[in-house]
Order: sequence, then C-alpha cells, then structure tokens
Amino acid sequence: MQKITISDLGKFVGQEVTLQGWLFNKRSSGKIKFIILRDGTGYLQCVYFKGNVSEEVFETIERIGQESSIAVTGKVKEELRAPGGHELDATNLEVIHETHDYPITPKEHGIEFLLDHRHLWLRSSKQVAIMKIRHRVVKAIRDFFDNKGFTLMDPPILTPNAVEGTSTLFETQYFDLGSAYLTQSGQLYAEAGALALGKVYTFGPTFRAEKSKTRRHLTEFWMVEPEVAFNDLNDNMDLAEEFLEYIVQTILVEKAEELKVLERDTTKLQNVKRPFPRVHYDEAVEILHKNGINFEWGNDLGGTDETLVSEQFDRPVMVHHYPAVVKAFYMKRDPNDEKYALAVDVLAPEGYGEIIGGSQREDNLDFLLERIKEHNLPQSAFEWYLDLRRYGSVPHSGFGLGLERTVSWICGLDHLREAIPFPRMIYRNTP
Repeated sequence: MQKITISDLGKFVGQEVTLQGWLFNKRSSGKIKFIILRDGTGYLQCVYFKGNVSEEVFETIERIGQESSIAVTGKVKEELRAPGGHELDATNLEVIHETHDYPITPKEHGIEFLLDHRHLWLRSSKQVAIMKIRHRVVKAIRDFFDNKGFTLMDPPILTPNAVEGTSTLFETQYFDLGSAYLTQSGQLYAEAGALALGKVYTFGPTFRAEKSKTRRHLTEFWMVEPEVAFNDLNDNMDLAEEFLEYIVQTILVEKAEELKVLERDTTKLQNVKRPFPRVHYDEAVEILHKNGINFEWGNDLGGTDETLVSEQFDRPVMVHHYPAVVKAFYMKRDPNDEKYALAVDVLAPEGYGEIIGGSQREDNLDFLLERIKEHNLPQSAFEWYLDLRRYGSVPHSGFGLGLERTVSWICGLDHLREAIPFPRMIYRNTP
C-alpha cells in the first residue's frame, strides 16, 4: 500500500486512501462522529456517518482516547473550511495502539507540568508549529551562507580555553590532559577557518554556565557564526542585516500557516528589511537618558536597556562601538578612539533583545597579547590562536546569531524554552 500523508492529500481528491497517525481530537453530533487526525505533516478532519460504517467502528471511536495511534480509510474531498483544505469521508478506522488518560489535555496546565512532560508537549499544535519554523530557520541559515560561497566548518565542542569569559564555563576532566570545557562559541575556530577558506560559518550547540533565570537565557543553545577574511566592522554589519532580512522574509512567505497557528502578529516582522538603523553606543546612552533611565556610560546594555532602545525603531537596530572594557578580549579597538571596541549588537524589536553579537577581530599580535593579559587568560591555551596573527594575519570580522532567540522572536514566544525541543536551564536538565 502506498503510504499517504496529510500533506499529500491535494493529489488524491476523489480517491480512497488510508492514512496513519494519532487521534488529536474528537466530537459527536447525533449520527455523525468527527475525529481530527494528526500525522506530523498536518491535521485532517475525518467524518464518520453512522450509515457508512459498522457499529464496531462507531464504538471504537467512542472508546479510544486522545493520542491513540490509528489508521483511517476514506475518500478525500476538498473542504476549504477544514484544516489543510481537505476532509475525509471516512469508511473505516483501525486502532494501532489504544491510549487512555493522556496527561496533556485541552485544559490549561502549568509550565512546570508541561516542561516535565516536554516529550509529550511537543505533540501540541503550537509546539509543532514552533518546531517547523525552527527547522525552516535552520534551512534558511544554511541556504543563505551556502549560496554566498561560505564553507561550513564544524568546531570542537570540547575546548581547552574560554571564549566569552571563564565564569560561564562547564568544566570536565579530559583524560590525563587536565581540564577541558564545553564550548561557549565556535568563533576562534571559525577565525582559523576564515584564514584558510576566506568565508566560513560554524553552526552547532554552545554552552554557558550562566546562573540566569531570565526568559532570554538557556544553558545549552545553538549558534551560527560566520567569519570573513578582509571584512571590517561595516562589512560585518552589512552581512548581518542582509542575513537577518533573508531569514525573516523567508519565514513570512514559507511558514505563514504556522505563524497563524501561533497567532503571531506579523506586521512588525514585515518591517525587517534593509537598511537597519545604526546607532553608536553613545547615541544609545542618550536615548536611555532621554527616557529617564539612570544609565552609567561604560556599562553594557541590560535587557531593559535593550528593549527601550529598540522601541525607538520599527525594525532591528544595530548598536555599535561599545566601550572596550565590557567586550571580549578578541575584539579590535577603534584606532581613532581606543576606549571603543569595533563591536556591534543587533537588537530585535518587541523586547526580544540581542539576537546578533559581533565585531571586527584584533589582527595585531602585540595588541592581542595585551588583551589576553588584561583579561587574566592563560596565554598557553591561546598559542594556536595567536599563530593566526603570526602567519598571514589580515583584518577580519564575524558575528554570532542565537538560533533560539531568533526563533523565539519570529514566533512571538514569551520564553526561550519553547524555541528548542528539550530546553536546558539552570534548574532543569530533564527530560
């Protein structure tokens, strides 16, 4: 038997088919029973008329519970009011596995209950929509860089050194070689790749042992990090805004149905088009002061600060030239004013904060050695990285985009934890 999925039904209008899936919902109306079948590709209303099926089928529908796995048979017809635009005039139902007392019912559940049952919560229509959008965002990321001549380079997950500061490292013992750490970023390895291949990107899981419980933080998350030889800060900002526009506009076109399921207001997403406003850090501080925030120059922008700055614009805003003291050791300082780093953060609208952080990298060996000392980092762990400045150093830049923050913003989620299949947070590492 040819296996048919709900997404295929447009090819089979007027034909009898059998589909396999799970009982999502059911209801009765006199001599008619309606069930909603889900199979991962969509949802299908199956209509059972008492005169068209056996008494046994009618009794089976009455008996089985939510999420029972079933096979349904019937004739496909167009029905524009139905989910997916099709309906099944059903003639048979076979039970594959009968289920009762499914824990997640249509009633409201607390978030801790849902997270404890995340393996089942993923079956709900909104979570399915989020995962499909996440999948398409990942594909858009790869398509963008692949089509622009970038080479994917996979960095190690176990590393000998810190990238974003030693206070957020997960440490483990690495055989007889001492400590190793779960990667905070693939960036340093991407820099090596850029000096070999010109344009590269890394894409994989990263880890931060940050004791934060905000809606913007996860302990384990995915990050994509392009790195380009001979690019300066302005080139980097050009690439970042083109990249972000491509992702958002792709999702608006290709995942409109999923955005509807999430009841996402897409009007602000439609504004995500180049050029993005570019705001110097000093201008951002002025915006905060004008809005009554007692912000001290030299501090990094916090979540509330980012939200207030981004509210002044109708699309993502790029804040650049942060004070060097609050940025990482590898960021190049502005040769015209060394108190600034050639860094940029892209802030999403609607209070979603930083989704891209990047910079031009320090390409001078002596200056980089100074920064490593200033940050109290062990030079020995970075000798391989310093070789990139000893042998054929060039100006180069790159950035990191957090996948979950991007998905969370596009989907309009209240918390990052729904943007990844199985979230890892400070007080949760199950299921």
